Amino acid sequence: MTVTRVRREATGGEGEARRAGRAGWVAAAVWAAGIAAAFAVGWQLRRAGLATEDALPPLHARLRGHPLTWPVLPAVAVAAALVAALPALAARLPWRVLLLAAWASCAAWTVALAAADGPAALARPLDAPTEYPAGLAQVRPDPLDWIATFTDRLGGYTTHVRGHPPLPTLALWALERAGLGGTAWAAALIVAAGTSAVAAIAVTVRCVAGEAAARSAVPFLALAPLAVWVATAMDAFFLAVAAWGTALLAMSVRSARPVIAAAAGGLLLGCVPYLSYGLLPLFAVPAAVVLLRRPPVRALVAAAVGSAVVPAAFTALGFWWPDGVRATLDTYLVSRGSAQRSYAYFAFGNLAVLGLLTGPAVAHALPRTAAALWRAARSRTALPGACALAGAALLGVLVLDASGVTKGEVERIWVPFAAWLLVAAPPGHRRRGWLAAQAATALTVQALVLSPW
Repeated sequence: MTVTRVRREATGGEGEARRAGRAGWVAAAVWAAGIAAAFAVGWQLRRAGLATEDALPPLHARLRGHPLTWPVLPAVAVAAALVAALPALAARLPWRVLLLAAWASCAAWTVALAAADGPAALARPLDAPTEYPAGLAQVRPDPLDWIATFTDRLGGYTTHVRGHPPLPTLALWALERAGLGGTAWAAALIVAAGTSAVAAIAVTVRCVAGEAAARSAVPFLALAPLAVWVATAMDAFFLAVAAWGTALLAMSVRSARPVIAAAAGGLLLGCVPYLSYGLLPLFAVPAAVVLLRRPPVRALVAAAVGSAVVPAAFTALGFWWPDGVRATLDTYLVSRGSAQRSYAYFAFGNLAVLGLLTGPAVAHALPRTAAALWRAARSRTALPGACALAGAALLGVLVLDASGVTKGEVERIWVPFAAWLLVAAPPGHRRRGWLAAQAATALTVQALVLSPW
């Protein structure tokens, strides 16, 4: 009887694995078809004169006149090396060394992709008159007055300054005050911080799902298609702040000093709404960490106190966050920019862009992830940690998409969300094949598309 039961369970497990594999391939096919459809519909809308804000909807970019060939070869070489080496490194390196190796690998991949457009490509996006550095001249005379009058004078700021709370601009002002002025240093900060999120997310996965799951996720985190937009969009900096805040919160459970780790995590998470108004749904990820890890009460209190520091400071200095939201919405509605984009088209097109950010490996893994979450919910058992993190990030994206707050330009806006979806990428014997597919996605985008970021 026992032998029969074991055989039945083994057969059932094999059948379930086959069904999951078939569902994964169907999801990968839907991924490819959805992206192709989004670009085809966007092209038709452009022809009809109904989509004039973007040259290549759903991306805020344009198609290159001539695809990159030789300039992209260094990135191809980096990708080939990482596809070959990362799975073995993830399995064998000591944990702390692996985190450094993952950070270095992601930085090399990101820089190699950006450098295909020339040595100055990393800093060039930040030289645009619409970017944050162009708004620093208004901060320099009196930063405190600039904060206090930020909402009142919003209409006179550059596009990205008026579209966000004051903290991103103040971060670049502080970098300049430290003697590291100029867009080259700003680009270095963005790339270094954004790529460090690989380590932060791996640490979080290890805390909530175990070291095996974290090691399995590291290659996909380091060699992600979203690296195309990490250099150099300020949203990569936002990703790092949120990811390290979440990691510190997760670490507070097993830390020797849980109050300090939780307070530091709360401090970083308290910065998140003051970096971008659209990042509120990202709090689903640290909320999932709290549900999964159940930190001690004193750690939760410390995190709450830490998270109140930045809001209290900005409020005391004269910036009231709800007023900033309202003023930004007003400038958004009267502009000729993204407010004029079609809600119906971008509700669909934005998800296609999310597919480009995360790649076919995540699409293949989504049915398995959804099934794991459904089984846990139905049986009222513990949620699988990595799946829960990916599900929380996806929930945040869907909320933003349905709200219409993000219509277009999500290739940068959704970077802080998309990075967490990568932890759902498929493990197993086909890992190098899926890694190669991830790299090919990024290389194809870099070779064909010219993005302002």
